[in-house]
Amino acid sequence: MSGFPPAQIIPPQVLLGAYAQGVFPMADQGELTWFSPLMRGVIPLDDKFHIPHGLKRVMKKPPFTVKWDSDFRGTMQGCAARERTWIDVTILESYCLLHRLGYAHSVEVHDAEGLQGGLYGVALGRAFFGESMFSRKTDASKIALVALVRELQARDFLLLDTQWLTEHLRRFGGQEIPRDEYQRRLKVALGEMASSFHPPALGPAAG
Repeated sequence: MSGFPPAQIIPPQVLLGAYAQGVFPMADQGELTWFSPLMRGVIPLDDKFHIPHGLKRVMKKPPFTVKWDSDFRGTMQGCAARERTWIDVTILESYCLLHRLGYAHSVEVHDAEGLQGGLYGVALGRAFFGESMFSRKTDASKIALVALVRELQARDFLLLDTQWLTEHLRRFGGQEIPRDEYQRRLKVALGEMASSFHPPALGPAAG
């Protein structure tokens, strides 16, 4: 499914309905395409989540401050600032609208020089759908990921979807599961909230 003009916003109910079915959009050269991978990347929210030893040492004396939802647009723009990106103006404005409605969230890593890394995604029911991350300084996106996992664990979330699995995410315990297993976990994580689309609060700024 494609055909949204470059500056058109995807209606929030379309985006949320897609996520509830395990589908997500990406843009490529002005064309919007919807995906539901045969093998889905997820990060465990139990004791299988792993923080690499090197990152543990960095986090003992963190040079960064973690913030929630203080610069959502800037986080998306950081994620899009690469040679080839699937985040076009349609994706940007659509998710910024979801953020204003309380469904999309950013985890940001700042230092004295400003925003240095972070990630963003969509929260629905007890599932968080991670979209993208970026770093301007070493370990910034990794610190954002750890902060996200700790927040989701504290709020009893059941599913952290990473769409596809990368070697970077595998270092944190990320794994691939078949689409039917993902759909089963998604159904459990959404529960009764899937029909109401009530946005769960995440992070200090959202609470």
